[in-house]
Formats: sequence, structure tokens, C-alpha cells
Amino acid sequence: MARKKHIKTYKYSCSITEETYTTTQEAPHPDDLMSISAYYQLNPEEDDRPAHILKGLGIEAEDDSATPVLKQ
Repeated sequence: MARKKHIKTYKYSCSITEETYTTTQEAPHPDDLMSISAYYQLNPEEDDRPAHILKGLGIEAEDDSATPVLKQ
């Protein structure tokens, strides 16, 4: 009979968006963790996500011509 291996999990939350995350590794500095959406809220000039991703998230892109969109 096979034994089930117990995996220890850690729960962290973003202080800005209050999103909760579960990981299998302990973070060395859990107070410094933030979600991706919180990072882009703090650094909008670094938001290089494609226009179709922004549209799916409900965020309007500033310049649609600058971001290439693949058509199928």
C-alpha cells in the first residue's frame, strides 16, 4: 500500500489587494510579497502586457497601436 506524502503549505496575502496565495515554499521575507496586479498598480509605466490580456482584465490600454496583437 502506498503512503501519502504530506506537503507543507504556506499562506500569504498581498497587503495592497488582500489577495491570498498558497505556496509550498516558505518566503524569506513574506512582508515584501505583493500580487502582480498590485505591482502594476504601483508601476503602470512597466505594464507591458499585450492588449488582449488587458482587455480580458478590464483594463484599457493607453495606446493599442504600440502593442502587437496576434490574429489567428
